[in-house]
Amino acid sequence: MIRKISKDEIRLRIHERIRHKMKGTSERPRLAVFRSVAHIYAQVIDDTKGATLVAAASTDKAQKITGGNVAGAKAVGKLVAQRAKEKGISKVVFDRGGYLYHGRIKALADAAREAGLEF
Repeated sequence: MIRKISKDEIRLRIHERIRHKMKGTSERPRLAVFRSVAHIYAQVIDDTKGATLVAAASTDKAQKITGGNVAGAKAVGKLVAQRAKEKGISKVVFDRGGYLYHGRIKALADAAREAGLEF
């Protein structure tokens, strides 16, 4: 019987391949995105220290962001960019997490660019 490989397994393989080529540094940290069915999450990570510098998610109670749709992704992108600017981070490397650069991922990236992050 042929074993069907799940979409998430394929995404994780792609994500590992991307991560071998991409490293976030202190000067240019990595903007990592995770997408679930209901929500979207973004983190700015310094891989040399192994520390998360800034994070934003559609689950933030104080921000009143809607869940896992394009509008929520735009709000999270704008929020993560604002928080990064407050910490003095202006340039990042975009890590799409193995997802296609389309839909919610693209909306988050575009909103972060509009809010002032360079990548």
